[in-house]
Amino acid sequence: MAYEYQAVHALDGTIGAISTRRANHLAVHRTTAVAAVLAMPGHDAEAAETLSASGEFEARFAGPGEWLVLSGVHAPETLAAELSLRLGDHAHVVDQSHGRIVLTLSGPDAARILANGVGIDLHAEAFPAGRAANVLCNHVSVNLARTGEARFDLVAARSFAEALVKDLKIMARSHDLSVDFATR
Repeated sequence: MAYEYQAVHALDGTIGAISTRRANHLAVHRTTAVAAVLAMPGHDAEAAETLSASGEFEARFAGPGEWLVLSGVHAPETLAAELSLRLGDHAHVVDQSHGRIVLTLSGPDAARILANGVGIDLHAEAFPAGRAANVLCNHVSVNLARTGEARFDLVAARSFAEALVKDLKIMARSHDLSVDFATR
C-alpha cells in the first residue's frame, strides 16, 4: 500500500497572518534547505574551503569540523546530494531540512530581545555579521547566526518550534514584535 504524505511546517496553525509588519519582526521560513556537514578526521580545512567557495548556500559554524548549511536556492531534497558531490570524501552530509526550523529575528531591538534569553555577548564587535554559535535560547538549543547589523537567524529542532516562538514572544514583550511566515 502506498501512502502519500504532505509536508506540514511545525508552526502551521499556530501563527496567524498579520496586517502590519512591525519594526521588530520574527519571520518563520517554510522551505529553507538545511544540511549538517561533519568533516572527516584531518579534512576540516578542505571541507571549510569547499563550503565557503559557493554562493549557493551559507555554511554556519556548529562545532569543530561541523557546519549547518542553509540554502534558499536548493530544494531540501537536493541540498544534501549537491554537498556530498562537492565535498567528496572530505565530509559526511546529512539532510536536516525536515527536522529543523529556521527563524529570522530582525529589527532595531533584535539584539536586545535575544539578550533576554541568550547567554552570549551579542554586541556587533563581539558577535559580528557572519558569526554563528550554538547557544541555549532559554531552554531551547539553537544555532544562532548574525546575518546583518540588526538581523539574526535561529535554527532549531522542529520539535521545539512552538516553544522557541513562544519564548521569543515573551523575550520581546517590552518591544513591539510581529510574527509571521516569511515571504521569501
